[in-house]
Amino acid sequence: QVQLVESGGGLVQAGGSLRLSCTASGRTFSSYVMGWFRQAPGKEREFVAAISWSGGMTYYAHSVKGRLTISSDNAKNTVYLQMDSLKPEDTAVYHCAESPTRVIADWGRAAAYRYWGQGTQVTVSS
Repeated sequence: QVQLVESGGGLVQAGGSLRLSCTASGRTFSSYVMGWFRQAPGKEREFVAAISWSGGMTYYAHSVKGRLTISSDNAKNTVYLQMDSLKPEDTAVYHCAESPTRVIADWGRAAAYRYWGQGTQVTVSS
């Protein structure tokens, strides 16, 4: 079973930056893509970005493109989310998740992911 642990969240002022990390243990051969989702209070879980373990193919939500960058370090089984030019509306709990799907069109769907981390809180003050 894959276990995912996020870190790097915190409190930052608008315009600032944070880098989130997600380390996977127990990763299997079928694990293909890692995604970041976020959930703000009273709102549904929202897709942010995804990256394939092989080849580094990436996919972003339109709302974060250009400000957030996903990357991976296969040797460390770790995925990163570099968050720049943060806005108060980026405030949420950020979760990483693992999926075996190779269909890029599914990477934005929470239902395509089978393992989830507990999340890390990101708070952006205005």
